[in-house]
Amino acid sequence: MRRSLTVVPVLGLLAVACGGTDEGSGGDEVTLVTHDSFTVSDTVLDRFTEETGYTVRVLRGGDAGVMVNQAVLSRGNPQGDVLFGIDNTLLSRALDEDVFTPHEAEGLAAVPERFQLDAGEHRVTPVDTGDICVNYDRAWFEERDLEPPATFDDLADPAYRDLLVVQNAATSSPGLGFLLGTVAAYGADGWQDYWQRLADNGVEVVDGWEQAYNERFSGAGAGDRPLVVSYASSPPAGVVYGGEERPEQAPTGVLTDTCFRQIEFAGLLDGAANEEGGRALIDFLISREFQEDMPLQMFVHPVHEDAELPEEFTRYGEVVEEPWTVGPELIAAHRDDWVDTWTSVVLG
Repeated sequence: MRRSLTVVPVLGLLAVACGGTDEGSGGDEVTLVTHDSFTVSDTVLDRFTEETGYTVRVLRGGDAGVMVNQAVLSRGNPQGDVLFGIDNTLLSRALDEDVFTPHEAEGLAAVPERFQLDAGEHRVTPVDTGDICVNYDRAWFEERDLEPPATFDDLADPAYRDLLVVQNAATSSPGLGFLLGTVAAYGADGWQDYWQRLADNGVEVVDGWEQAYNERFSGAGAGDRPLVVSYASSPPAGVVYGGEERPEQAPTGVLTDTCFRQIEFAGLLDGAANEEGGRALIDFLISREFQEDMPLQMFVHPVHEDAELPEEFTRYGEVVEEPWTVGPELIAAHRDDWVDTWTSVVLG
């Protein structure tokens, strides 16, 4: 049985007290600021409490873009001790604003260097990786005898008018990742025309992933849009939460030619009230125990090279051999201008 959690509003965030003890705040509590999609097994956080004595308090603050904005605004007087969920699309903004205190995590040797984008200074620690891709509702297309799209170009075809929902690139990390994928595909001088084609083809824009996937995507059962920006690892979620029987294939598919590689990080917030607890929590986030819990909790890939993946994750998830990428330096130099231009083109 799941243990009941204490849920109260704090500074516009959702606060959830987790862990194996009922001790008060202060030295016994470490606060994790994260996005709405963060979830972890109770038993895993209980183990952290048993090992360290710290209870974890989780503050969920919307999509990752909103969360990072809040962290910048509260720099030096943060709402928590550790921030988890900042990714490579938004990383440079937080680093430029000195949001984090360096910490070289214990166990980092088990994380491949390709994920350690701040390896020289250790202001952030890589925790998970995934591919942002368009997902499609298999049943919706089969019922209409319509072949699903396969490429970015297909999404702008009139055959798929009013079918795609995306996240706002200014407020959502998946939305920004999808924008960066189109920059990589069409170049700095061509992506704007592509997005104008999407806008003319009826693309819908919502604030964040939760709204896009759970409210507007037909594959989640509630919406009327059969195409959504999500992850290559989202299909296993439809199976795991779809009932006990395991189908031959997941109810949702992935357009693997539309995928952008994402890495998520955790960092010790500058001015953290419980710096020692924050360091311990970051170390725990890259432990095998936490890393092996993530795939069927948040449906992302662990970065720990020895972490084992569950069968449902490998059977129903998609492997993206050649995702679109944009270098960290280019993202840092052009992200704000690209987002401003995207906003003008798509939202007017």
